[in-house]
Amino acid sequence: MLKQYPMLRYVLQKGFWYVLTFIFAVALNFALPRIGGSDPVDIIMGQAGKGLSPTEAQQKKAELLISFGMAAKDDQGNAIYEPMVDENGQMVTKKVAKLDENGAPVTTKYMVKDVDAEGNPVMVERQKVDAEGKPVFEEKPVLDAKGKPVMVKDPKTKKKVAKVEQVAVMESVQAEHEQIDTVMVDEVVMNPEPKRASAVSQFFAYIGNVFKGDLGKSYTNNTEVTTIIKNALPWTLLIQAPTILLGWIIGNLLGAFAAYKRGIFDKVFFPCAMFLNGVPYFVFGMLLVALFSITLGWFPAVGNMSPDIQEFSFSWTCLKSVGYYYVLPFFSCFPILLSGQATGMRSMSIYELGTDYMKYAKWLGLKEGKIISYVFRNAMLPQLTGLAQSLGAMVGGALITEMIFSYPGLGMAMLDAINKQDYATIQGCTLMISTCVLVANFAVDVLIAVFDPRVKAGLQMGGK
Repeated sequence: MLKQYPMLRYVLQKGFWYVLTFIFAVALNFALPRIGGSDPVDIIMGQAGKGLSPTEAQQKKAELLISFGMAAKDDQGNAIYEPMVDENGQMVTKKVAKLDENGAPVTTKYMVKDVDAEGNPVMVERQKVDAEGKPVFEEKPVLDAKGKPVMVKDPKTKKKVAKVEQVAVMESVQAEHEQIDTVMVDEVVMNPEPKRASAVSQFFAYIGNVFKGDLGKSYTNNTEVTTIIKNALPWTLLIQAPTILLGWIIGNLLGAFAAYKRGIFDKVFFPCAMFLNGVPYFVFGMLLVALFSITLGWFPAVGNMSPDIQEFSFSWTCLKSVGYYYVLPFFSCFPILLSGQATGMRSMSIYELGTDYMKYAKWLGLKEGKIISYVFRNAMLPQLTGLAQSLGAMVGGALITEMIFSYPGLGMAMLDAINKQDYATIQGCTLMISTCVLVANFAVDVLIAVFDPRVKAGLQMGGK
């Protein structure tokens, strides 16, 4: 079916290879922090564990292992913890309170004999009891004040007898008291760190999270990495999109014009373009800061808008401030990109002007504008290919520009993450940059197929 739609087949084929390239970028992004047998959690804990107690450090490490997908999980998605073992390979246990069905500790009561500080038994007097546990009494005569027995008449014999009374029989025993203790049982001590997942499991978990849009959390401020990228990406696109598009369009127009006109314009323009094309982005940016910010004081050196404005809005005051702060970052990239495209276009246009069909067009007396349009159209096709090849360098240069001007884009977010060893944010930002470059290259490939008649002809003839 796709043979009837060669352009659609071309787009799908290119898309397939770009998806494979994206998966390779994800795999590389996953593998880089783990090179050399290390892992991002151990590296992060070297920084994040400072000032934490051992318990807090263990808890922090467990949270990071789960966040990075490095912890093994059960069927319910919960982290798996393994028992701790000693040097003999035996499981380590500890005494814990036994709980009943309501979760309350189980207790036991028993009597404890008392001793004094020297360990001698503390003796007390108490009533004696018999084998059945009944108190034991004995009869003793009642004595009067003089110590003589009190005599009373016996009702039966009518004789006087000594009066008696029941007296408890006492004995000396060691004092004791009731004690209540919690019933303790042995419990296996679990490792505070979750079980590590295998490298293969970690990789597929990372791939799955990436395609779900889950890039983890920044450990420094406990913010989702996607939120950080969402806040930084618009500012990066604000610099890169106009710079790349305008630099390519205007640079190609100026290059074609310089090649056709030559003369004094080309003699001045071409050396300047060659010079700018060789200047690194960061050098040109620092020169602009030194001249227009420090020396002349015309433009601010850092930031994206006035400190008086709390957050971005589409009000005139905010937009005016954003534009004012945008001037230097934009012009630190734009002339270099423009000069690179212009020098390439000039060379291609000179080549096209020397071809036979151009000479024939001039002999026919075609209008100058028509000739320039032919030159521009044919010389533009290699420039599209060159644009695809140089997109990575352009994006990298714009990211360095953000760092120079403290512009709150992906470049600045990456710099901040690198300083804090925040691997989740570093991985998320690099993956987003790679994705943007791949999407831009894919778009350029599609444009080449649309505008290049040679590619069209190849597709229509069944070529790939």
